[in-house]
Amino acid sequence: MAHLLKLRWDPTFVDGLPRRDRHGCEYEAYLPDRISNRTFLLDGDVTADVTDAESAIQLLNSEAIALTGLEGLARLLLRAEAVASSKIEGFEIGGRRLLHAEVARTLGDDPPRDVTAEEILGNIDAMAWAVSTVGNAEKLEVGHLYEIHRRLVAGTRLAAQGGVIRDRQNWIGGSDYNPCEAQFVPPPHEELPRLLGDLCTFCNEDQLPAVAQAAIAHSQFETIHPFSDGNGRTGRALIHVVLRRRGLIPRVLPPISLVLATWARDYVTRLMGTRYVGGQDSPAARKGLNRWIGLFATAASRAVTDARMYEERVAELQSRWRQRLGRVRKGSAVDLFLDALPGAPVITVKSAAEIIGRSFVAANSAVHELVEAQVLSQVRLGRRNRAFEATEVIEMFNDLERQLASPVGDTHTSPPSRAVPARRTTQRSHG
Repeated sequence: MAHLLKLRWDPTFVDGLPRRDRHGCEYEAYLPDRISNRTFLLDGDVTADVTDAESAIQLLNSEAIALTGLEGLARLLLRAEAVASSKIEGFEIGGRRLLHAEVARTLGDDPPRDVTAEEILGNIDAMAWAVSTVGNAEKLEVGHLYEIHRRLVAGTRLAAQGGVIRDRQNWIGGSDYNPCEAQFVPPPHEELPRLLGDLCTFCNEDQLPAVAQAAIAHSQFETIHPFSDGNGRTGRALIHVVLRRRGLIPRVLPPISLVLATWARDYVTRLMGTRYVGGQDSPAARKGLNRWIGLFATAASRAVTDARMYEERVAELQSRWRQRLGRVRKGSAVDLFLDALPGAPVITVKSAAEIIGRSFVAANSAVHELVEAQVLSQVRLGRRNRAFEATEVIEMFNDLERQLASPVGDTHTSPPSRAVPARRTTQRSHG
């Protein structure tokens, strides 16, 4: 039975603290119900929303054709997920800057210049590892959660705490010094091993639809809040681990957390609504879980809709490129490039050769041809390195980020609700 634990907070130091924070207090920590081996009752409309979301995700993975192999789309959407993650969503960093930093990192000639971009790139790598490795593991174990967290915070100020569950009380909201006025106080640290074990057992079950399971797993992880920091990023990675384990996202993950970040107020409210007090079969418990799962499923469907619209725009752009180039021989280096560029819009000749599996000479000739057709433009990374970017792809992806940040998916009628790349300016000819 979920309940509140009445506990006492006594500060260990008071020097330099404001008067209101020098005293102890009584506070209540939340202890949730177990979620494994449990029956969840979904309302009819929520079941329909979950079914729609799963069908949409399956179609995204099976029918997308503009990006052959879909690895490019998958990585770009994963990048957007990383930018939206907890503690990183406040960084105002656009697609071009991050893509330039990614290519600069592969060149390895100079030490990283863009620390913010490097941190986000590390998060992309960590999330990719979580989905591909943990998502395909025989079963999810508590150690996997520790390793996901360790990788997510590696190279940051939190690195020393990476993969280590907290050994003291934490809280959300209120004062930085005590939980006396906190908005929410997670379970005491002594309860964490049991709760995390139960969470992993639940993630290894398959009685629920995958989208509902991912929603519940995420809400339970955020409720447990097992790490001193970085819980948001880890909890969002867990969403995609569950969906991959259930076979719903074999290739492409929908940017669900971007939509949840856009609906931030509803997201927080619905998560709080899952933290009922009392029996798991109570009306409050059922209502709270259904409202959260309904929002999550709707966010998943919205994420797929926007991703598919982006994919269609990419196909249209590729068609315009081919019109500019005229006749393109099937299977040529240029032909292969036109398919690959949307997933790798910033390249060097060397990386281009690796992407299309052709010689350096063939790749260099193809890059030259694409520059002449204004598909690519030359840029400089660092002091010496020459690279090329497909500017139209970068601008198109920035438009997708803006669209995902609009509460209704239309930035003309509903402006972005969080920091996003600026809208591109277009020049129109008159006369």
